[in-house]
Order: sequence, then C-alpha cells, then structure tokens
Amino acid sequence: MDKRLYPLKFNPIIKDKIWGGNKLHEILGKLIGNLPNIGESWELSGVAGNVSVVINGFLKGKDLKNLLKTYKQSLVGKKIYEKFGNEFPLLIKFIDAKEPLSIQVHPTDEVAAKRHGSFGKTEMWYVMKADNDAHIISGFNAQITPEQYEKAVSENSLENYLAKHTVSQGDIFFIPAGRVHSIGKGVMLAEIQQTSDLTYRIYDFNRIDDKGNKRELHTEFAKEAIDFTIPTSYRTNYKPIMNQSVEAVKSAYFSTNVIELNKQIERDYYNFDSFVILICVEGAADIEYNTENREKIKMGETILIPAELRKIRVIPQKQAKMLEVTIL
Repeated sequence: MDKRLYPLKFNPIIKDKIWGGNKLHEILGKLIGNLPNIGESWELSGVAGNVSVVINGFLKGKDLKNLLKTYKQSLVGKKIYEKFGNEFPLLIKFIDAKEPLSIQVHPTDEVAAKRHGSFGKTEMWYVMKADNDAHIISGFNAQITPEQYEKAVSENSLENYLAKHTVSQGDIFFIPAGRVHSIGKGVMLAEIQQTSDLTYRIYDFNRIDDKGNKRELHTEFAKEAIDFTIPTSYRTNYKPIMNQSVEAVKSAYFSTNVIELNKQIERDYYNFDSFVILICVEGAADIEYNTENREKIKMGETILIPAELRKIRVIPQKQAKMLEVTIL
C-alpha cells in the first residue's frame, strides 16, 4: 500500500450561530443534523477543541494535530514548521449569514499575544452567494478619531460611521486585524484566516439568545485594537483569467489565488515551501497526484495538499473555480 502523503479531506465542524441560516445545508450539502441557525462550517481547523479529522485515505480518523506531529515539514513545509511547530497556522470556514453578524474587530498579533497569549486574526472573504442588495461592512466611511468612535458606541450610532459595500458573487475583501467589519444579511462566503478564535464584539443590534440574554460586548478591548486608517480601497480588485492561477491576496499571513478553469491544468509547487489549500467555490474537479491517483472536490469542499506533493493536475468536470491558499 502506498503510504505517501496525499490530498487530505476533513470532516466539517458545524457551528450553530444566532445569525445563521440554512444555505450551508441547502447549497453546500453540509450535514447539520437537528441544529438550527447554522452559521459556520469549519473546513480545516487546528483550534483547540475544534481540530479537523481526516475522512479519506489511509489516514482517515487522524486529526490535524496528529498529522503535524507525525509528518512535520513534509505536511506544511520547512519554514512553516519551524515557525508554528504543531500549530496549524490557518483556519478555513464557510459562513452563512441569514442575519447580520455583530459589528466586530480582531486584534493584531501584538495585542493578542499581550492579552491572550495567542495569534491575532487577519482574514479574507470570498463571496459565494449574495441576496439582492446584500452588503458587508469593512472599515469606516470617513476618518474619525478614537474619541468620536467611543461617543458613537455609547450613543448606539456607530453604524452611521461604517463603510457598507454591496456585494455579489466573486467579490473579495481582505480584512486585516484591526479593521472594523461585519458580514451582512443574505451573504454566504468562504473565509480564510489566521488560526485564532479571538473576536471583540462592538455592537450586536441588541439581539438576545434563546435564553433571553444579550451577547457579551468587548468595548474596551475593541477600542485599543481598532485601526482607524482609511485605505485607498476596501474591495480587492482582481481579474480572473480562464485556466490560470491569478493572485488576489498576498499578505504576511497567507496568499490566495483564484483559479477558474474549463480544462485540465497542471500546478507545479516545486518552489513552494508550503502546504496548499484548495477551496472549491464553484463546480467540481478531480485532483490528480502521484501520476494517476485522484481525489474529487466539489463546491463547498476543501482539500489540503501536503508540502511534499510538488505537482498536481486539476481536471474540472465541465467548469470549476477554486481558491488556492498558501503561506509564502
């Protein structure tokens, strides 16, 4: 039996959220049991208490922590293993917002290390589905001071200062740590982020949970974490080119390319010292590796390509679109 590493698929970890809906089940086919309000499907996670488990091949049943301890740099790459050890550095999710998420901010590495002994949380969103007039919030619509922000929070008027962006399928937003943001009602998206579950809620629309309680806000923590800088553009501009891997986001934490294809392409990772994550956001394809072995991927699925796999072929079933994620 061939015991070499291969493209790994993992069992999704389903999260019930007060703002969640049913698109992850109805569109992506996630098995949700009797859970209501399904907001998130964690596709690839090393977060303590939520570690992903392999569902294919001879490593079926092994979790991501176990794989890292066993395969080390063969799984993630030499530089990445030297930096992160047995901690997987990224968290991949699908999110369905039937109602808007809280207005929130994530801390930088520096703030997170000081307060929580953790990594910060820089992330990006790829919009998979959006209802008519659906929007997201990213940043402020004009320059404001920390004092103006604090006053707006106390008066429940913060929404007046937030930049709202109407979105449609294929839109990408990069959300660096420190940027105020929220996913609006009617948006389903793929999220790529640092491995961190740190969120500072600023405002939650005065919602109550099934026990009649409001969710905790983190006003003081958030105030220190916010970056009030106004960038040139909040939306990530990229132009897909059929059958090519096109760079969309490049950051210190991860890089993401978009691959749209209607014929077989070859991806050569020889010069990458990194694992590769493929997230299928449209269609379906076969991933061919080690000459003739294949693994299938369809919309709503994620595959981890180990660092030691230097070359793959992506063979679409008619047409497919993927996010190709690495740490470079």
